Amino acid sequence: MNIGEFNLKNGRLLGWIATHTIDLPRLGLRSVESENDQAPVYEILAQNVSNRWVQIGALWEATSNKTGEIFLQGNIDDPSMPEPLPIALFGTREEGFNVAWRRPKRRDDFAPVTRSNGDSYRDERPRSAGGMGESTADDSGEYVGPDATQKLDDEIPF
Repeated sequence: MNIGEFNLKNGRLLGWIATHTIDLPRLGLRSVESENDQAPVYEILAQNVSNRWVQIGALWEATSNKTGEIFLQGNIDDPSMPEPLPIALFGTREEGFNVAWRRPKRRDDFAPVTRSNGDSYRDERPRSAGGMGESTADDSGEYVGPDATQKLDDEIPF
């Protein structure tokens, strides 16, 4: 989804970004001069309420795995925002950049889960997965571990 643009004006890259809840009408990109390979290509600047330019993000050069296209990617972040806004810029300095936004895909930190509806799921991992040992519960969730005759509420001496 395109949410803004940057164009050359009097030798400076100036632009805007606007969404339903964010309106950044006056932004600038300042080149970063660095010997460090990890340094960003541009800093993203915005004018605050006192008309001072403040840094609100940075952009790094990236290459598309599918097309080989070179683009810029980074985040806009500010204490007034609930979370960083990930953006990508497509185009060139001379022709201008379109600003695109895409919701990042959530990373699943666990094994694959097949979801049938919003409330239930079936875990596809084998019961003995992950070095955690065998499960102490049956498919209905009842305790079947080593002292299965002992009630879970019973006091266990230490």
